[in-house]
Parts: sequence; structure tokens; C-alpha cells
Amino acid sequence: MDKIKMANPIVEMDGDEMTRILWQMIKDDLLLPYIDLNTEYYDLGLEYRDKTNDQVTVDSALATKKHHVAVKCATITPNAARVKEYNLKEMWKSPNGTIRAILDGTVFRAPIVVKGIEPCVKNWKKPITIARHAYGDVYKGVEMKIPGAGRAELVYTAADGTETRELIHSFDCPGIVQGMHNLTPSIESFARSCFNYALDTKQELWFATKDTISKKYDHTFKDIFQEIFDAEYKDAFEKAGITYFYTLIDDAVARVMKSEGGYIWACKNYDGDVMSDMISSAFGSLAMMTSVLVSPDGNYEYEAAHGTVQRHYYKHLKGEETSTNSVATIFAWTGALRKRGELDGNKELMAFADRLEKATLDTIEAGEMTKDLALITTLKNPTVLNSEGFIKAIARRLEA
Repeated sequence: MDKIKMANPIVEMDGDEMTRILWQMIKDDLLLPYIDLNTEYYDLGLEYRDKTNDQVTVDSALATKKHHVAVKCATITPNAARVKEYNLKEMWKSPNGTIRAILDGTVFRAPIVVKGIEPCVKNWKKPITIARHAYGDVYKGVEMKIPGAGRAELVYTAADGTETRELIHSFDCPGIVQGMHNLTPSIESFARSCFNYALDTKQELWFATKDTISKKYDHTFKDIFQEIFDAEYKDAFEKAGITYFYTLIDDAVARVMKSEGGYIWACKNYDGDVMSDMISSAFGSLAMMTSVLVSPDGNYEYEAAHGTVQRHYYKHLKGEETSTNSVATIFAWTGALRKRGELDGNKELMAFADRLEKATLDTIEAGEMTKDLALITTLKNPTVLNSEGFIKAIARRLEA
């Protein structure tokens, strides 16, 4: 039959290690037989990032701003050991951080729910999406060890040279201190991305901080969300039949545990980091977690929530068999293809994304899965498949 045509490209960001191997398998077995795949390719593998002094990462993000949809393979963020292993020029920054900064995006992570992989919280029936603000706070914190008695102060020096001071603490012993910041435009982008994504997916939106303790910092987040909602989104939410509300982070945790799921929970940077890992592990596996970066001006970058699966890659290089879960990477592709189809009015492409996701879930529900899922499934006598065998099993169902 004729392959599905694509009017506009998806920005394709290739990656590292075992996920790079899976990336090509997915394209060869699940995509290229059915789609006349139109991508603008960027190699974000660590060797090529080093060769281009990381310019390729910047170029891929700028291409995403041009074409509005990207799909990204997992990539290495190098540490000292990686610098030595790959003989790098320097310890390059996280590609995800670079892309997030250029797109001014918010990360939305949600578990892939499938029968036979049951969440630890028994009343969770629907996915819980974590929206993580991806700028500032402790991730750009400035820290200092206090050697002994003395005063620590916050000092703001205005452009005209005038100073405003706030006492942090008068120390009479050694201690530690940390300063952190955020930016009003970044918080506004975070809010708009959350409201847009809630409308896009027709899900209720929660936002949670600790404004009762942090009466200026966290309260500013709360105020910005409410002001933007009231001015720009209130009517659209009412029309869509969804709600937005603010709650304290500790109250949100209590609500989450008693809920059925099916909503977006927006968190500040550190809260989102922690809670997304909690949600993913409680639903079963980080390898079953989708991730999409959404900018307030309508750019989308889809990827798996996990890393490059280094241990499996080293086994692969030795010629040993691996059983690596490719579900989140497959869903990164389906998310990008569906969004491309949605933006272009290509219903055939959107329908294909739906079919591929169904074939993937049907394969698991039929008892064919990778080792990580076989260890936690409630299905009886699952068949453990290797990395390639699992993708081939999905391909057979997709063809059918």
C-alpha cells in the first residue's frame, strides 16, 4: 500500500548508546514501512556534539522553533568519567537543558498505562502528568559554606547603585547558605505552557507550591498563575469543561494518593524533578514514561523520560543479548507524529500514531515484553523478549 505522506518535517534528534540502537530499529521496523518519513536530522550523539562544540544542539533547538515539532533520543550529559571515556574537549552541558532554555519550555511527563503493569497505588486508574518548570531555583543556586560567626545577607544592587538588603541569618557557629532565583518571564511562560497543555489534552490542572512558608518566592509563582489564568484562560477552561486550582504542595500529595489520576500536576523545578520520578516508579517503570517539552508559543519536543541505558549498550558492544524496553522511545515518535499530523491536518498520520501505540500496548497485554516488565507484571507466564524481538513483535501486530 502507499506510504503515508508528510507535508512538513519533524526535527529528529538522534542520541547515544543503547537508545541510539533502539532508535534505528524503531525507524526500520515500525515507521519506514508505513510512512514516507520526513525529518530534519540532527546528530546529538556525544561525539558529534563534541566535534561541533555543541553547536548541533543549538541548531536542533532553533530548527524546532522553525518546524514546531521535534522527537529526541536520549542523550549523555557528560561527567568527568565521560570526558575521559570520549576524549571530549570539555564537559558539555545537558542537551535537554540547552534545548529547554532556547524553547523556553515546560516539561510534561506522564506514565504509559497498560494492563498487567499495575500501579503501586491501587486507586490510580488514569495517568498523572507532572508539569515541571525547567528553570532556576536550586538548579541555579549559589552556595556558600559559612566558616564561623558572622552575618549572611541577600543584597540587591539596582542599576542606579542603590542597595536593598535582607538578613538571612546571624551565625554564631559554622553552617551553610544558599541563594536561588527565578525570572518573571520564565514563570509566565511556565504558566501559559501549563494552561495551553491542559486545554490541548482536556485535563484538569493543579498547581502546588508552599506559599504559606515562602511568602514572596513561592507566592509570586502562585500570583502569576492566577493572574494569567483570570486574564487569558478562564473562559476557555469553562468552555472546555476543565478546572484550574492552586493548592499547597503537601495538600496536593495527599490528594494525589487518594485520586484516580487523569490530571496535570504543575510543580516548581525541584518538586517536579522528585514527583515525576515518584509517579513513574509508582506506575511501574521509568521506561514507561513519556516526556514532552512544550513552549508557550506552540513548539513541542517529544522524548523518553529515561537515559541512554549505558549498561545494556556495553553488553551490546560485546555481542551479548539485551532486553531493553523501547516503549517510551516508541511513544516519543508517536507523540511527535500525532502532533505533526494535528498541526498539518494529516488525519492519516494521526491515525497511524494511534495504531502504533495500540500495537505496542497489545503486545505487552498479550504477555510479550522485555525483562524489566516481566519482573513486575501481574500477567501469568510472560514471554521475555530481547530488544530486537520486542520491536519485531510490535511490528507483527502493527502489520496485522
